[in-house]
Amino acid sequence: MHPGYQIGQVYLCRAAVDFRKSINGLSVLVEQALGLNPFDTALYVFINRQRTKIKILYWHRNGFCLWLKRLESEKFAWPPDDESLTQDLTLQELEWLLEGFDLWRNKPHKTLNFASVS
Repeated sequence: MHPGYQIGQVYLCRAAVDFRKSINGLSVLVEQALGLNPFDTALYVFINRQRTKIKILYWHRNGFCLWLKRLESEKFAWPPDDESLTQDLTLQELEWLLEGFDLWRNKPHKTLNFASVS
């Protein structure tokens, strides 16, 4: 992404998107279909039907930026079907996704939250 860009949130659009859409089509999709603000300090991540391409849309100061990664012989791991339209990711999880890791098959240990030790 743009150097120095402060990322507040990463939203993964769970449904495959027609990759003929560019900045205008994707920003409308973010606002109308996903119900999110395309001008937030967030990254909006989209995948094509074949799961060989990822597009990332974000707003930077005075305009939209669109980033694309195309795989030549592999497929991106993607979350299983769910009723939710988006899935939140951390920046670390986005990096792992772009590197080819399957975040939904390999899950870490559950986080435990205790109030006291006794």
